[in-house]
Amino acid sequence: MSIRLFLVSLLAALSMPSLAAEYVIDSTHTYASFEIDHMGFSTQRGRFNRTSGKVSFDEAAAGGSIDIRIEAASLDTGFALRDDVLRGEQWFNAASFPDVLFRSQRFVFDGARPVAVEGTLMLLGEIRPLRLEISRFKCGFNLLLRQRGCGADAQGVLRRSDFGMNTGLPFIGDEVRLRIQVEAYQSGS
Repeated sequence: MSIRLFLVSLLAALSMPSLAAEYVIDSTHTYASFEIDHMGFSTQRGRFNRTSGKVSFDEAAAGGSIDIRIEAASLDTGFALRDDVLRGEQWFNAASFPDVLFRSQRFVFDGARPVAVEGTLMLLGEIRPLRLEISRFKCGFNLLLRQRGCGADAQGVLRRSDFGMNTGLPFIGDEVRLRIQVEAYQSGS
């Protein structure tokens, strides 16, 4: 290959916009969980068993997007009576607001590694900003599934009263730690 052809090919490749890889969330490996203070005695935990969504990631452009849908009715604290109360009108009101949504606005990078994602959380019809700190991140080929995927562990803190969830205040904490573990895979790969 001549040097001229090489330079033309290189310039063409550099001028092409980078393409983000598209991934579909694997609901069997993606869970949102929460922690909340219970009257100063303990930290109560729960999780949501059903999630869906998509991830777009462009490592070269240090960007992408995340769209995660969490089914409020899938709330699980390990105690059925409490779960029914939490799904009810005074808490998550899952009948009227079936989805909790996180939508990213931008990734924050430290070099080539994403360290946070800033976006919005919609809960009980209210939308508020939320930053999730990323503690683990990996993209690669999953040998078992034979698909390319990305995964991450992320967490953020929100005030439930900002979303109108005031039941039990101040005895049950206002500050909630939200953790999301996610795996997503390219469809058709």
